[in-house]
Order: sequence, then C-alpha cells, then structure tokens
Amino acid sequence: MSSEKVRASHLLLKHEGSRRPASWKDPEGKLIKQTSRNDAIAKLNAFRADVLSGKAQLADLAAVHSDCNSAKRGGDLGWFSRGQMQEAFEKATFGLNVGELSDIVDTDSGAHIIMRTG
Repeated sequence: MSSEKVRASHLLLKHEGSRRPASWKDPEGKLIKQTSRNDAIAKLNAFRADVLSGKAQLADLAAVHSDCNSAKRGGDLGWFSRGQMQEAFEKATFGLNVGELSDIVDTDSGAHIIMRTG
C-alpha cells in the first residue's frame, strides 16, 4: 500500500439512488428520496461553474448544500490514503492536482464535486 496521502474537500448531493438516503440536513431523507440523480448533477454542475468562475468558494457552498457531515468543516475531509474512500472518489481525488476541482464523481453515497487541497 502506498504511503501517499491527499487532502480534499467535497460537496456531496445525495439522491434517490444513494445507499443511505438521509443526511444531517434531511434526517428523514424526504427531500433526498425525491431528488433524481440528474437533478443532483444539474445542481452540482451549477455549483462547479460558480467555483470555477470565482463567484463562489467550494467551502461556502459545501457548508450550506452538502449532504455530508463534512459540511460543518466546509467540506474538508482531511488527509487520507488509498483504500480509505470509495474507489471512484479516491481515483478522482488522487488524479487531481492541488487546487483542482473534479468533474462530477458518482459513488454509492451520491454525486460529488471534489477539490484536492493537499
């Protein structure tokens, strides 16, 4: 196993296909269960465009919109090494340069945009 570590922040939007359709802001999962994957991706694409254009910071968007508990830290997941995250998430994160924002990444948890921060 590689000792290489990365640090990343992300914004997760859960949808009807997510393995756990509930979150800190929707504990019953009522809204999540009514959200299609396409709707989640459309929102993420808009957030991604705002970050890339400089209109918004990922941390600010994640704090308000992310379905992950990391929202309380502006989406910061801290440092992690290979084998700690879902494969698609890990592959995307390790493939980014520091400061780079991913395209949409699908995992069992939902749809994400990821920024490598370290």
